[in-house]
Amino acid sequence: MRNFLTEWKWTREAKGMMTGGVVVVYDHEARGVEEALTDIQHHNQGIISSTMHIHLDDRYCLEMIAVRGEVKAVQNLAQELVRRRGVKQTKLALVALPT
Repeated sequence: MRNFLTEWKWTREAKGMMTGGVVVVYDHEARGVEEALTDIQHHNQGIISSTMHIHLDDRYCLEMIAVRGEVKAVQNLAQELVRRRGVKQTKLALVALPT
């Protein structure tokens, strides 16, 4: 129930502080994708706490990006990532910070 309420809040209201993660699967053979993802992360370092890079196979990689910040800023980060050529999928998982 808590997950449902949190998701409803940040998709409808788009305000407040949240923490969570953005999972990105991408084709590392796509030209410029790794540089683009790194640049995006550097431009959003105010909301990114940490990243983890995982090699899925010879071609695909997974990045897990830990985030904390205003919902709109985190949503913008996820949207910016998914628009990049070579990115196959993103998943945003957020939880509200206790008040």
